[in-house]
Amino acid sequence: MFDEDDFVPLSALQHFLYCPRQCGLIHLEDLWRENRLTAEGGRLHRRAHQRDRVEIRGDVRIVRHLRLHSRRLGLTGVADVVEFHPLGEPSPAPDARGAAPDAQGAPLPGVPGLWRPFPVEYKRGRPKKDLCDKVQLCAQALCLEEMLSAAVPGGALFYGRTRRRLDVAFDDPLRQETERVASAVHQLLTDGRTPQVAPGPKCRNCSLRGVCRPDATDGSRSAERYVKASLRKALAATVEDAP
Repeated sequence: MFDEDDFVPLSALQHFLYCPRQCGLIHLEDLWRENRLTAEGGRLHRRAHQRDRVEIRGDVRIVRHLRLHSRRLGLTGVADVVEFHPLGEPSPAPDARGAAPDAQGAPLPGVPGLWRPFPVEYKRGRPKKDLCDKVQLCAQALCLEEMLSAAVPGGALFYGRTRRRLDVAFDDPLRQETERVASAVHQLLTDGRTPQVAPGPKCRNCSLRGVCRPDATDGSRSAERYVKASLRKALAATVEDAP
């Protein structure tokens, strides 16, 4: 079990899978830069949070901006949306891990019956080929299971570009990967060292490219060659701008 002082943000798991160096720059060195992509994502999250915090649609109860934590995994954060779907009457008690089996749901204050939590995370763009968004969503589910002693078998990612939901099943491989990444993030922060750069296609869209400088720090060329190349570019730009 982790103390609250050692909790890490849920977003750190997504940052780590996107790029361990990005995770270190943000969560060790407190570096952050906005670009068009992060600004679009921020607007999408704000729109999700600006609506009524609690809403009822048919038989579904919707809670926005719900604070989450897991002492077992040392995580904390905020869910954009958690839907609560009705299950009916109580079923067997939670197991030893704190997660409830099969149809077990959570009670809601002042509302009869049990309810199944269904987290929904808002993301800009389109569904990704990697697991970074799914791991962040699964981490929310693990927090909800621990907090509510209720099974959370699935959730959804809503993408701003497609305006559609992607349903996500929290199966054993995804849960195991989420716990592995949570452990890796804690280890990174405990070690206190930002990982070396590993340049790749993702660098093009990273808002921290200017402070990370992957072209200058990837180790593939010497400082002398980098300086010479920078001077050549500067001279070429000066010639182009000359009258």
